[in-house]
Amino acid sequence: MSFTLEQLNERVLDRARANPAESYTAKLLSEGIDKCAKKLGEEAVEAVIAAVSKDKKATISESADVIYHLLVLLKASGVSLDEVMASLERRTAQTGLEEKASRKN
Repeated sequence: MSFTLEQLNERVLDRARANPAESYTAKLLSEGIDKCAKKLGEEAVEAVIAAVSKDKKATISESADVIYHLLVLLKASGVSLDEVMASLERRTAQTGLEEKASRKN
């Protein structure tokens, strides 16, 4: 069995309840939404640089960081992974171009 996004999310939620001195996740969350957002932004930029540089190993590693930090930011924002997945599911009812056009109205 492979590791799933849901399993990572459960781990983030579990570690969010830990002592910030013992958990990086709890430490990030204790520093507030601004810190969580900044970390996601930093990791996203690093992932973009790795991809543009055609560095597959770094792209994989940085992408993992992006996913982790996104889940931390969702927790800090009070948004559940289920809500995000439901939004993605609704979007699959139409093409990406149709969905993007519908957001302009």
